[in-house]
Amino acid sequence: MSYEAELTAADVKAKAKECGADIVGIAPMSRWEGTDKQHDPRYIFPDAKSMIVFGFRIPRGSLRGVEEGTHYLNYATMGYAALNSIYGPMVLWEMNRFMEDHGYEAVPMANVGGGEAVNPLTGNFRTGWSRPVRPGLPAPDVSVDFRVAAFLAGLGEFGYSRAFLTPEFGPRQRFAIMLTDAELDPDPIYTGHICDRCMECVKNCHGHAISPTETVKKVIGGVEVEWAKRDEMACSKAFREGGLKRELSPFEGSYPRKYGYGLAHEGSCGCIRACMVHLEERRKLTREFRAPFRKPGWKQWEIDHSKPYELPEEVVREYAGNIESHDAYTNYNINSNYGTKAAAGLVQDNSSSGGVA
Repeated sequence: MSYEAELTAADVKAKAKECGADIVGIAPMSRWEGTDKQHDPRYIFPDAKSMIVFGFRIPRGSLRGVEEGTHYLNYATMGYAALNSIYGPMVLWEMNRFMEDHGYEAVPMANVGGGEAVNPLTGNFRTGWSRPVRPGLPAPDVSVDFRVAAFLAGLGEFGYSRAFLTPEFGPRQRFAIMLTDAELDPDPIYTGHICDRCMECVKNCHGHAISPTETVKKVIGGVEVEWAKRDEMACSKAFREGGLKRELSPFEGSYPRKYGYGLAHEGSCGCIRACMVHLEERRKLTREFRAPFRKPGWKQWEIDHSKPYELPEEVVREYAGNIESHDAYTNYNINSNYGTKAAAGLVQDNSSSGGVA
């Protein structure tokens, strides 16, 4: 089979945008020089010459329900899981076909994680997890830092919180990666300044996970970068539970999971929402909205879970005689398959035989 002229970086970017990526950057694999083995994608595809990084915007509106305190599932699904686990992989799949149709091998890498030999929260090597298949190789699985990949591909910079900021969307994006043996013209590493060290991320992080004074400096792709020292365990706890004391979570018990996610109760209060509001107010982003995200005088509420749960009087009046306990939801969830079938009229009445279809 013969191929037409070799692909150019412009060809790849145009196709990526056509497939649904919002931003695209390209880096030579040599920019990973100096990375430790367990995070170096060159061990995944030794013959790769280029890395393509795709960015997908987090819908600003997926944060709206958390901002208002009335709808939390949207950010966890549309702003998080669906981008990482559904939309990003769909774009990767189409791009993989495109690269293969032009004769190039490509490794599509969705931002899903899970098989890392190094714990992404603690940075500790997981003993008893896996073994290198040959001397000198890293242990499976090598975990690539998607924010580092985005930096090397010239898409933006690290904010003070270590959230990745792009000129288009600030902190509002997720990334996917493709390694390929196609040699593509790279993008320069971004040298602009989006983050102005306003410290809104520090002030608004309810995990108190971002140090206001201590920083970490690293050299990535030959460039020195700096961000705040972070307590990753505190960050994870606050994100999942709505603050260290659950003060930002309105929920009393369990919450449904969609696409494996049912978290984000803090709604990325500091590192995304507060950062986004600040950057938009300062007009530091190239993508602008007709109306501001945050209403004047808005204040972050907090909930005291040490107080007993009480139904507001208006709820009692409106739902008089139609109030059930949380246990009823739990029981429904357990039997949801039956309930769904019954609602659709797919359950036969076999009560005489004691069974259901």
